[in-house]
Amino acid sequence: MLRDAGGIALTSGAYAVSCGAICTAAGLSLAQTLALSLLMFTGASQFAIAGVIGAGGNPFAGAAVAVLLGARNALYGLRLASLLQVRGARKAVAAQLVIDESTAMAVGRESGRAGRLGFWATGIAIYVLWSLGNLVGALGARFLPDPEVLGMDVAAPAAFLALLAPRMRGRGPWAAAAAAAVTALVAVPLLPAGVPVLLAGLVVAVLALRLPARPPTGGEDPGDRANAGTTAEEGIR
Repeated sequence: MLRDAGGIALTSGAYAVSCGAICTAAGLSLAQTLALSLLMFTGASQFAIAGVIGAGGNPFAGAAVAVLLGARNALYGLRLASLLQVRGARKAVAAQLVIDESTAMAVGRESGRAGRLGFWATGIAIYVLWSLGNLVGALGARFLPDPEVLGMDVAAPAAFLALLAPRMRGRGPWAAAAAAAVTALVAVPLLPAGVPVLLAGLVVAVLALRLPARPPTGGEDPGDRANAGTTAEEGIR
């Protein structure tokens, strides 16, 4: 388990280098990039803020997109509360470490002790290497006349596509994706940067509430399916 946690952390650290460089290319200072990494600690939201600001959007719009993307971590917290059983200051630390990878390493273990070990080992290792990766990327990008020439601006869209692909099964997800894409395309020339993403997210949220849940197939346990979905979301926070 510790070896798996270390491998995931190394991958995230390497990915964080591009995140730090993209934040710098978007106009964020070194201090701002590190603050996002240490305090927010969710890559998807960090990429979103950098993308909105880099496109000339309002920082508040970027923050709204980041909150929307990071809302899933609150649901993870509800799932992990009974497993971790932490109180006081440890609860605040645990809340900071609730991400896709630490959740996936915690749930579905043979024992509560193994689940807790997976959560803490993965969360702490990724937190350290993600922050270091952001620092390296931000420092490296500062020595380049134009960090965008490296093509790192495609890293965030590619990461989102990698996160989305395993979920695109059945008509419901495709219908929601198509509706969100059309909404964003129509809104882009009319609204400030960042707002089209918010509208697309709201469309998906409304459709998710209206579309029926997909029933489990065969003898599959619903909890196992939920765990598999969490695992599919590994690699971006």
